[in-house]
Amino acid sequence: MPYEWTPLSDRPGRRLLLWPYRSLPRRGFAATILGLFVLITIPLYGVIGTMLLWGLLPFAMAAVGALWWGLERSYKDAEILEELILTPELAQLTRTEPRGDRKEWECNSYWTQVTMHAHGGPVPHYVTLKGSGREVEIGAFLSEPERKALYVELDDALRDVNRPVG
Repeated sequence: MPYEWTPLSDRPGRRLLLWPYRSLPRRGFAATILGLFVLITIPLYGVIGTMLLWGLLPFAMAAVGALWWGLERSYKDAEILEELILTPELAQLTRTEPRGDRKEWECNSYWTQVTMHAHGGPVPHYVTLKGSGREVEIGAFLSEPERKALYVELDDALRDVNRPVG
């Protein structure tokens, strides 16, 4: 799962970190670019030493460059990190965007509600947190089964953090 729960070290509570899933790691990225380069140059070996090579080479290299650019752009767009801190007093969500912008939301954890919208959201089984007069999304970049599991875990975590000690 592209999220993990950890206990807070300095106070009672839990931290949830969420990030988009990447099906192609950096190592696979390099192998994909190298593989395309090798495959796209195979037809060019037959025209080495002719003027035709210089006519085909820019298009072959443009294809490799376009794949490189597209994959790099995909990696940059997926540099989203969401952090939810749940304590008995506070629920705080911080979303860091790919360009470094930060969006923050906080509420008393006792009044925080987690809701799953099965239909009508931007994605099926859309999960939101509501409190302090605002409703914010969480984990919209996760897959549908991951959002369903996240909803259950969030609901349990809020219930646990608000349970009276005694």
